[in-house]
Amino acid sequence: MTPQSVDPKLLEILVCPVTKGPLTYDREAQELISKGARLAFPVRDGIPIMLVDEARQLDS
Repeated sequence: MTPQSVDPKLLEILVCPVTKGPLTYDREAQELISKGARLAFPVRDGIPIMLVDEARQLDS
């Protein structure tokens, strides 16, 4: 199964809900990464899930 991509225009306007900082898209892992909050938000079926409760804590 090929990873689905996120609309580039959507990526331009999305920010981390915790820090309001920028996000980077990890296409292979299907996650949006907030380095400031050390969280990875899942992308399911091309839709970013921007809920802190759904995010994965990044390792240090």
